[in-house]
Amino acid sequence: MAPPLAGAVRLAAASRVLVLALSLLARLLFRPYDTSASLTLPCLSSSPSSSSSAASANLSAAVSSLAVWDGVHFARAAECGYEYEQSFAFLPLLPASLALLARSLFAPLVPVLGYRAVLVLSGYVLNNVAFVAAAAYFYRLSVLILKDQRAAYRASVLFCFNPASVFYSSLYSESLYALFSLGGLFYLFSGANTVAVIMLALSGSARSNGALNAGYFCFQALLQAYDAAVQKKRPLLVVLALVAAALRSIFIFLPFFAFQAYGYLNICVHGSSEELRPWCKAKVPLLYGFIQSHYWGVGFLRYFQVKQLPNFLLASPVLSLAIYSIIHYTKMLHQLLQTTSIHRQIITALEERSVESYKKTDDMTVLRSELSAGLTNKAHGNSKVKQRKSVATETASATFHDTLSANQNIKENQDEGTILLVPFVLHLTFMTFTALFVMHVQVSTRFLSASPPIYWAAAHILASPNCSKRWGYLICVYFIAYILLGSLLFSNFYPFT
Repeated sequence: MAPPLAGAVRLAAASRVLVLALSLLARLLFRPYDTSASLTLPCLSSSPSSSSSAASANLSAAVSSLAVWDGVHFARAAECGYEYEQSFAFLPLLPASLALLARSLFAPLVPVLGYRAVLVLSGYVLNNVAFVAAAAYFYRLSVLILKDQRAAYRASVLFCFNPASVFYSSLYSESLYALFSLGGLFYLFSGANTVAVIMLALSGSARSNGALNAGYFCFQALLQAYDAAVQKKRPLLVVLALVAAALRSIFIFLPFFAFQAYGYLNICVHGSSEELRPWCKAKVPLLYGFIQSHYWGVGFLRYFQVKQLPNFLLASPVLSLAIYSIIHYTKMLHQLLQTTSIHRQIITALEERSVESYKKTDDMTVLRSELSAGLTNKAHGNSKVKQRKSVATETASATFHDTLSANQNIKENQDEGTILLVPFVLHLTFMTFTALFVMHVQVSTRFLSASPPIYWAAAHILASPNCSKRWGYLICVYFIAYILLGSLLFSNFYPFT
């Protein structure tokens, strides 16, 4: 039997092949509602790359037409830069990645297809590969948090075939966001803070809500500060933990605010308009918030209209599942804290994190020791390495055994549960509130699609003997139906989510 991680990766790859096949089949069988995506309009500023002529106009138009809905804006930004005020709503990581791939790996295709078509093709390749990598990180993160490989694998299967699947296989930023947010969280809970900060910062340059991932570092800092103040009685460590979290949070926010500053310079300082735009005169000139409100009508309760009832119905499954997840894990954490003190929970969580970090550093120490051993002293060197490795292994095993015993005591009356679920629940709560009361509610399906607790809770329902089989059946029907609907409607420029 293949390892669960390899199985999750293969399922992710299979799911992308399935979604792409369904989308292409839908394009062949049905006429798109809007065919303007294939039009190639010249950039406002002359660009040598955008003027490339395609040898096959029909093939170029067919490939270019695969960019639908927001994909049109991402491809335009990659080709021509940020020409209009509203184009700054689409953050730069995906457009920059498309341009980089089109000018490097896929550059030989430009004379054949044309630059814009190659940009679209680059986006499809990039996002499908990124999703497979994101699925691998999802599984590894789920194992760290749930402490159960079977539950992690079930949740990974659901993630691979999630209701927003079509967006992860098209010209949208969901795949890059999922890759860097899930990867960053995995490295954060594994103890690799530097890699985690970089990946979470990149998630904030893919989608605006990526900046919220800074909250996970704040939660980690609170655990470390509590341990330093209560367990170790060292106030200096408290200050260092809080300062480190603040600096890391700033770094995660930095890409988003840097892009806002770039928009301010282009529109308010160097813009061609004689009259300043309203947002330029604000005390805090935040371009992204203005665009969302002015061009798309995003705002608190502004979407609560009778005519939007079908969109609320469209989003109701994912919102229901999200609310169930929040309630389920809140109850679990409440029961957990009734049976075990919060002090013990925090210490156990920090010990687990130190064990994960120790395993990685110990492997590197042993490797360096083996490489540095002299050839003339090979036998003597090997014995020392083995002794160091044996001592390290025994120490790690002892620490892990203590942690495992603590976990077993903690979870005597629970199937799963740890204090590390707290930031995930808080993050999902904020996202769900925003999706329901502030945003266009139909976007909830893809907006919440990278939230691990949704799949963890759904996997719990499918496996729990206490839950009705009807609920598990409804979850499966929901996931399958939205994959089919998304492939049919979204690919042909019909409203979906």
